[in-house]
Amino acid sequence: MNSVIQKATRIIIKVGSSLVTNDGRGLDHAAIARWASQIAGLRALGKEVVLVSSGAIAEGMLRLGFERRPTDIHELQACAAVGQMGLAQIYETSFRAHQLGTAQVLLTHADLADRERYLNARSTLTTLLRLGVVPIINENDTVVTDEIKFGDNDTLGALVANLIEADALIILTDQKGLYSADPRKEPSAVLIQHGRAGDPALEAMAGGAGSSLGRGGMLTKILAAKRAAKSGAHTVIAYGREREVLARLASGESIGTELAAQTGHLTARKQWMADHLHTAGQVVLDAGAVQKLTGEGKSLLPIGVVDVKGEFGRGAVITCVSPDGVAVARGLSNYTSGETRRIMRKPSSEIEALLGFVEGKELIHRDNLVLL
Repeated sequence: MNSVIQKATRIIIKVGSSLVTNDGRGLDHAAIARWASQIAGLRALGKEVVLVSSGAIAEGMLRLGFERRPTDIHELQACAAVGQMGLAQIYETSFRAHQLGTAQVLLTHADLADRERYLNARSTLTTLLRLGVVPIINENDTVVTDEIKFGDNDTLGALVANLIEADALIILTDQKGLYSADPRKEPSAVLIQHGRAGDPALEAMAGGAGSSLGRGGMLTKILAAKRAAKSGAHTVIAYGREREVLARLASGESIGTELAAQTGHLTARKQWMADHLHTAGQVVLDAGAVQKLTGEGKSLLPIGVVDVKGEFGRGAVITCVSPDGVAVARGLSNYTSGETRRIMRKPSSEIEALLGFVEGKELIHRDNLVLL
């Protein structure tokens, strides 16, 4: 089976901290130069490329003399600020050698949660691609807090794939790909060459933390593939030190683990809703409402809501959860959290009497709702 990268025209490439910093020994200039050369080759084939690069915190740790990753949030932010300077410099130099311009783009998940900022980020990236520039994206670790502790660039790569409707996501890592078990503990473990993004069996195979430098592990990569697949992007997880790995993938060679998307592109608005990692609030549904949403494609009516959690305004993106707490959908609420509490468990015919107005008979219309 030929690699999905061969047919892809818009590609997101994510490289991890251990690769970029040569396992923490400092920015690997030779490796970055090789990737720049291969990306220049992809550009010559007519492919658009966005690079999502880890490494700022790891490089900052080295420059500031930290032997271990700090736990203090402000020390982490300081490492990110210092390391980002060196990271941007080496990428600029490496790509200039191939007459390619680069642009530094720092994002947080919050940038993609706000609709206006989401659209601005999308427009900026697509404009850069149109101008022949290679965007270099990293999470803005200098100003975020919880993302440093809980976030990872695998997820960011998938979010960017969704943001600009990429055809494929390549995750370059220090592993050969996904194995049926941990090859360090199970000598009989075999490489999974092909799979379906979102397959629960793959998540069961993956697990464990990443290296001491990065925060991801194989599980985050499997979950990133699942997220990228929501907009129709295929994912390849491959060994970043493999000889000419990007060029060989583009030529059709199958390398590492290829996880194919099974669904087509979501509409831009629904993809934006699906990409929310943190929503304004939650509504807990009864079993009947869950069936209406997931099995019949219906809108969410107030009568199907049994509880409201958090505070949110009209038009906010909220999460719909099942009685046992599983997130089943996200959507734009027609009513505030306070209004929702007053009309929940009530038929839509009573909304006007309860609130004095009707914004809609649905709490979330099906056109403004996306299943998870």
